[in-house]
Amino acid sequence: MQKPLAGEWVILLIFCANGLPLQAQLHPAAEPSAVPVRELLDLLAMSPQAEKGDRARSAAIATRADWERKRQSIRLRVLEALGRGPEGSAPLSPTVLAEEKLDGYVRQNVAYRAATGEPIPAYLLIPAGLSGRRPAVLALHQTVRAGKREPVGLEGDPNLHYALELVRRGYVVLAPDSITAGERILPRDGAFVTASFDRDYPAWSAMGKMLADHRRGIDYLETLDFVDPSRIAVIGHSLGGYNSFFLAAFDTRIGAAVVSCGLGPLAGSPKPFAWARRDGFVHFPRLHAYLEAGIAPFDFHEVMALVAPRTLFNFSARQDPIFSNATAIEAAGRQLEKVYRLCGAPENLRFVMQDGPHGFPAAVRQQAYQFLDRWAK
Repeated sequence: MQKPLAGEWVILLIFCANGLPLQAQLHPAAEPSAVPVRELLDLLAMSPQAEKGDRARSAAIATRADWERKRQSIRLRVLEALGRGPEGSAPLSPTVLAEEKLDGYVRQNVAYRAATGEPIPAYLLIPAGLSGRRPAVLALHQTVRAGKREPVGLEGDPNLHYALELVRRGYVVLAPDSITAGERILPRDGAFVTASFDRDYPAWSAMGKMLADHRRGIDYLETLDFVDPSRIAVIGHSLGGYNSFFLAAFDTRIGAAVVSCGLGPLAGSPKPFAWARRDGFVHFPRLHAYLEAGIAPFDFHEVMALVAPRTLFNFSARQDPIFSNATAIEAAGRQLEKVYRLCGAPENLRFVMQDGPHGFPAAVRQQAYQFLDRWAK
């Protein structure tokens, strides 16, 4: 593990000593008094929270080597928030439960095992007339009780049927249920309630668990002889959006990520405790104490920056009532563009902002698919 950068020991020590959450649809929780997180952490400063006049810590990152040091700092801070799951890993044990031939593709009901042993139910969409190895996409659903059924087009918003649209473009698509959604809703908890998980895994986090489960999805795709393991992407909206960039950030097998309405920096958020709930869907059980002090031990554009220089398409809506801090999102986009330029791959980032509500409009989806098509060639 790389030694933290000079001046970052205090941040890391505080982080290790306390305990962090995120609410899937970001409904306002009962919020205690808090000092707002006012400033966006600077991706291209040596330390994320340098004091004014501290030249050693606030020095601008100007080289790839500098950025790699900063990247390690970000990883350490985010990994601490994700927590630690149990040791060991159950066999993947993939199974095809049912299959249906449809117009232009085959839809399989499949299951594979999480590292913790429980089944992860998913739909696998396979283009008809398959020959050779195809690029594949992991399609992650939003905060909706139906889970995986929405992206594959079985119910829900037609603008979120992106798994169905992608299989019709020739991609193999895997659409799993996240914990607390679809077939993974526990009757004792209900949809999008992590109480049982939090009790069983007190050292972990729901975000860490979702990340681990999505990595098993990549493992499953790699077992399929019609999938090109060098061309695996991820796409998602809202809950699926930020799961997409977390997965791409921490698993380099993801070559491209499409994020719709999933970026919401802590900085400038009018509802910071929506990311630090005490109940419901608790993403990071350690964040609460930081937000009470107005501290951001990491911010979400930092996680997104870990994807660089791989392909990344982000869409954010200016009138999004869930991720409503549009000014901070636009500033994050400008910082991300600088990181991609520093990495020598400005063409691999597309950061789109436009007027509109929380959604994934048809015109934006077409831009995203064309961006994926270019990457997949």
